[in-house]
Amino acid sequence: GIPKFFRWLSERYPLINQSVAANGFMPGFDNLYLDMNGIIHPCTHGNDGEAFHLTEEQMFIAVGQFVDDLVKIVRPQSLLFLAVDGPAPRAKMNQQRQRRFRAAKELSKALKEAEMKGEEIPQEPFDSNCITPGTTF
Repeated sequence: GIPKFFRWLSERYPLINQSVAANGFMPGFDNLYLDMNGIIHPCTHGNDGEAFHLTEEQMFIAVGQFVDDLVKIVRPQSLLFLAVDGPAPRAKMNQQRQRRFRAAKELSKALKEAEMKGEEIPQEPFDSNCITPGTTF
């Protein structure tokens, strides 16, 4: 994102950031623009760090449900725009590669521990490392 952009926007336009109940009054909107990174990653990285208990299909359902819920609340009249990042700059790619390598090792360890505890694990557990440009995800 753009550093400090949200703070600048919120300070300049204080009414832009308001809590809305799902069944509360919502003014009309023509367009809804969503940064899918802010949706995909929270939906596919479990709060407990054990997202591997879910399948890829369950992850897609979670992302779709989140978007559906937002659309039901906002009810855009003209446009729903879903933005997804493309490839990162080279320096960031190296950083991501290191982070993903570490995450893969941690996932492998967590899977082994879960199996030893007798926890149920899908045949093909979801690997969040697949969320990157150039993959089938």
